Amino acid sequence: MKVDQLLVHQQVELLEVLTGFETNNKYQIKNSLGQLVYFAAEENDFCNRNCCGNLRSFDMKILDNLGQEVINLYRPLRCAGCCCPCCLQELEVKAPPGEPIGYVIQTWDICLPKFTIQNDKKEPVLKIIGPCCICNCCSDIDFKVTNLDESETVGKISKQWTGLTREAFTDATNFGIQFPMDLDVKMKAVMLGACFLIDYVFFEKNN
Repeated sequence: MKVDQLLVHQQVELLEVLTGFETNNKYQIKNSLGQLVYFAAEENDFCNRNCCGNLRSFDMKILDNLGQEVINLYRPLRCAGCCCPCCLQELEVKAPPGEPIGYVIQTWDICLPKFTIQNDKKEPVLKIIGPCCICNCCSDIDFKVTNLDESETVGKISKQWTGLTREAFTDATNFGIQFPMDLDVKMKAVMLGACFLIDYVFFEKNN
């Protein structure tokens, strides 16, 4: 409730680097001081990870420092393709596990990657707008978080450049999430979920 920024660092999996087989993703979630706040771990099976690649469905458990699950993310399997508005990406956020608090829904747009953040009643609350060209070229990639009419930017989700070696040989990513201090804590959790969905859709490499 008292933070306006989170840092999400994906852990490099040595087995994945050496063999090319996709392993379950794991992340450390820190505050702006670098203190560990949460730990996130994907739960998935071998066939789903390695056959469906970045489109795979998953359960993501977010644990506190005591190892207790505090947030659960669920992404169903969806096809890719901006030309098919009937099959778009989505993510359900539950906190505590079993109680939906919000959703991240991809919005069809022919030019820009767009998502809508919804509350537990599936009412739109915020929008996320990505850049026209998503290219890892020595710089951060920002996804703006705006109000519903897209007239005001209230935060952002940034994929941070991690260096040439790491970018070339792994799909481990670093993100920064910024939001207003007074934003509803449930919507902060949904924005955290949006960060993971963006990671899988745009930055998870198919080995």
